[in-house]
Amino acid sequence: MLFCDFDGTITLSDNIVAVMKQFDPPGWRPIVDDIVALRKSVRQGVGEMFALIPSARKQEITDYILSTAGIRPGFQSLLDWCKANGVEFYVTSGGIDFFVYPMLAPFDIPLDHIYCNGSSFEGDRIEILWPHACDDECDNDCGMCKTTVIRRFPKDRYTRILIGDSVTDFAGAKLADLVFSRSHLTERCVELGLPHVPFETFHDVVRHLDEGDW
Repeated sequence: MLFCDFDGTITLSDNIVAVMKQFDPPGWRPIVDDIVALRKSVRQGVGEMFALIPSARKQEITDYILSTAGIRPGFQSLLDWCKANGVEFYVTSGGIDFFVYPMLAPFDIPLDHIYCNGSSFEGDRIEILWPHACDDECDNDCGMCKTTVIRRFPKDRYTRILIGDSVTDFAGAKLADLVFSRSHLTERCVELGLPHVPFETFHDVVRHLDEGDW
């Protein structure tokens, strides 16, 4: 099983931060500081930030991400490799459905293979929903809990490969048999002595998988 992060991994940028910088709702920066300093959980912080934005701006936000995010080179090649080799590909994203689904639509990934947060626009402000919250083995209040998803595929039955780049991937990396890492995740894997392969594009990932030593 291959579990792949979305923001900053499939896409070239962190879309939640990009949205906040672009639309700049008053009060979002202190919330980010609280998340980084661990004074607020990811779930609480992300929920609070999007609640600062009027629901009427939904399409404007989606259009902005579609026009600016960019897909990391080689992504389709990785999906093709997974299909050819019978490897199930899952997106495990802390992003939100109203921009994750449109970004991934050209790649024909089954919706039940995309784990992300939900959203509601029924009120005046955007409400983030959490359909994949932490199970009893995680108390990080993740919002979209990647370790909960990974644990659904027991280690004794599956080879579990994770692809990611940041703090939201740290816990999942500890459960994986192999990690393809970028940025802060590479640093964390080195610190913890976790088996990992640094990458820049998905062509690097495919090349390593083709070598077969995983």
